[in-house]
Amino acid sequence: LISPAKAVEKIDKKILQIVEKMKRALLTADKPKGVGLAAPQIGISLRIFVTKPYPDSPIDVFINPQVLWRSKTLGEIKRKNKLEGCLSIPNVWGHLRRSTKVKLAYTDIKNHRREKEFSGFPATIVQHEMDHLEGILFPQRVLEQKEKLYQIEETKSGTEKLVEIEI
Repeated sequence: LISPAKAVEKIDKKILQIVEKMKRALLTADKPKGVGLAAPQIGISLRIFVTKPYPDSPIDVFINPQVLWRSKTLGEIKRKNKLEGCLSIPNVWGHLRRSTKVKLAYTDIKNHRREKEFSGFPATIVQHEMDHLEGILFPQRVLEQKEKLYQIEETKSGTEKLVEIEI
């Protein structure tokens, strides 16, 4: 079991360097393209994560985030091609129902306390990254919801297909 990440005491040069390292890691992630990254994923147990939900989005930084509330409404499980994955667990995917809206309180890179509401895909990313800060990886959530995990395998013809992982 992974323990929860520690709070950032102050935003100093060391924290700014960690954030820059996280941004570079997110931008250079390949297969899948990264849309979020938490500090524990790069071996740093601090409550920091970054997101970039869409190719043209800026990278947002969240320090000491707290969930203020989540919607009770959960996203549809079988949306076409909507599988959750993780940069820490390459080639593993799963259907996962998460709240469709979430509101966070957090500190930004300039040490300002903020609150922001997220919906849709950005809300999924925020919840995924918050799980990392609590020491939870997405396959645990998938299995809690009694869903299946998948991996991509290449067929003889060179195409890719999803194959259920036997647990």
